[in-house]
Amino acid sequence: MTRILPVIVAATLFAAPAAFAMESTAAADRAPPAKTPSLMTPTEIKAYNEGLPATHPYFIKCRKSVEIGSLVKKNRVCHTNEQWKVALEKGSTSARETAEAMQSKAGSGSN
Repeated sequence: MTRILPVIVAATLFAAPAAFAMESTAAADRAPPAKTPSLMTPTEIKAYNEGLPATHPYFIKCRKSVEIGSLVKKNRVCHTNEQWKVALEKGSTSARETAEAMQSKAGSGSN
């Protein structure tokens, strides 16, 4: 019995990295979601995200925002990390362009 325990421990230590490598390659080979993430149910999103690290480009994250004009209603918006990154870049670019346009108009007025 004392000889079997070290063999089992060694086998487990050798098998763990192989299982982890297979899991990470499966996550890396994952295709983007077939449906638009906002149209997926929370159960579908949870099933899709299973096994994906939260930093994976296809990991789906949802955010809720209050609907303007309502005190209660909230909108659920879901995108992959990749889509959130693009949206953030678009928003930053738009804000930068607006700020630059306002700055140039403020400085060009001569009274």
